[in-house]
Amino acid sequence: MIMKYCGVVVSVLVWFLVFVSLVEVNKGQIPTTLDGPFKPVTVPLDQSFRGHAVDLPDNDPRVQRTVKGFEPEQISVSLSSTYDSLWISWVTGEYQIGGKIKPLDPSKVGSVVQYGKDKSSLRRKAIGQSLIYNQLYPFEGLQNYTSGIIHHVQLTGLKPATLYYYRCGDPYIPAMSSIYHFKTMPISSSTSYPKRIAIVGDLGLTYNTTSTLSHLTGNNPDLVLLVGDVTYANLYLTNGTGSDCYSCSFPDTPIHETYQPRWDYWGRYMQPLVSKIPIMVVEGNHEIEEQVGNQTFAAYRSRFAFPSKESGSSSPFYYSFNAGGIHFIMLGGYVAYNKSDDQYKWLEKDLANVDRTVTPWLIATWHPPWYSTYTAHYREAECMKVAMEELLYEYGVDLVFNGHVHAYERTNRVYKYKLDPCGPVHITVGDGGNREKMAIGHADEPGKCPEPASTPDKFMGGFCAYNFTSGPAAGNFCWDQQPEYSAYRESSFGHGILEVKNETHALWTWHRNQDMYNKAGDIIYIVRQPDKCLVKTKVIKPWPIQKY
Repeated sequence: MIMKYCGVVVSVLVWFLVFVSLVEVNKGQIPTTLDGPFKPVTVPLDQSFRGHAVDLPDNDPRVQRTVKGFEPEQISVSLSSTYDSLWISWVTGEYQIGGKIKPLDPSKVGSVVQYGKDKSSLRRKAIGQSLIYNQLYPFEGLQNYTSGIIHHVQLTGLKPATLYYYRCGDPYIPAMSSIYHFKTMPISSSTSYPKRIAIVGDLGLTYNTTSTLSHLTGNNPDLVLLVGDVTYANLYLTNGTGSDCYSCSFPDTPIHETYQPRWDYWGRYMQPLVSKIPIMVVEGNHEIEEQVGNQTFAAYRSRFAFPSKESGSSSPFYYSFNAGGIHFIMLGGYVAYNKSDDQYKWLEKDLANVDRTVTPWLIATWHPPWYSTYTAHYREAECMKVAMEELLYEYGVDLVFNGHVHAYERTNRVYKYKLDPCGPVHITVGDGGNREKMAIGHADEPGKCPEPASTPDKFMGGFCAYNFTSGPAAGNFCWDQQPEYSAYRESSFGHGILEVKNETHALWTWHRNQDMYNKAGDIIYIVRQPDKCLVKTKVIKPWPIQKY
């Protein structure tokens, strides 16, 4: 009894110290959203730092194949919908590219993960599935591609916040990997959270990317969210010739080509990080990658494991998962999203089943932002916003993360373009380092407001971005000054770190590549007010329990 009593005292003391620390750091140092709305800030462009937006070449040792035969490479970890399960993915065998290709046979290589808590005794075993994909072009002279064998294995029955060791491959060839490790997410409750979540977008594989990932790794994240635009393989022709602007350099190609080996280069470069830190990805426009038969997203759909089935989704383009006391919703900006469409119906059901006493924090991510004031992609996703914003607001989404615009921007709490203390904070982090370089111009600057007809997304179509009917920009398509909902914007490469402290406070820091590793370019506490911002509470029939 004395031990139990001491445990309670220690627990209370820990939470008291956390509360005191929050109070102390906020004494004139770190602002909170309760101090807002903030006067808009634009950080002047740093002309001395433009970064190195040049892709790593094919012969860089970090992107070259170093394994033999069917030994695993491009190993990665991704989460399932709950803490007790996750996925291990990898590639075996070599890709082929050229006029004559012969796809590998996935049935010839096993998909096995051996794992356990003891590094010297990996007694548990899981068996998964494997596949290959092709990128084919029906035009003479273009090179076709067939991937190595891609493996996905789901591990189940895991303990929360626990370190596991694993190796993957086919033990019967034998062709097994070295031993790696991962740590599971904490149990879902209002008092347990991952320590740090790294959020990055529009990453690519440039020298800027290497700087971003070096800074990100230095912040020791427990989870990485990549909010779309992964490799930028579609900035290349099939012969490996690349450009910062595909349409500028290759305006006459009969189809938008890609150079699929860039996916393999990216997987190899990322392995040291994502073989131990789970990465969750949502699609961006650079993953569309059209090919023969009007097929799209082949690489994206094949290379990553998604907890779609576990979260009741029928699509890899939208799904959800828990990370401690956070419920993440990953939405697709490039798949139908109107009220009559499957994505909207799934979202409505998923939101209705969120228990805010278990996962107080509700965070949504998708690629194209709804609240960006840069000229690039200005109001491009307006139709998605019109379709889904009200639903997300009704259920009290706390934070939204986007990419697409190659710059950083954080909003005040906003809803339907108006300041709203119960609206989400929207954060654009499309500044991961890709070769298309940074977005610089703002739509509110003289001569920078785009023509309305030029703004809709070409892939999704539709037009929903009309002139504003109220507020300071009434009658106009753009504001004539930085909008009041835009709190902070800056054109620099970097990444963000989210640290949820408890059920009401989360620390957000944005880290610029040009700064020292321990310095933040933007920092704020995001504060929830569940007593003031009431959310819709309608429970729909739960998803059926998955049988593994």
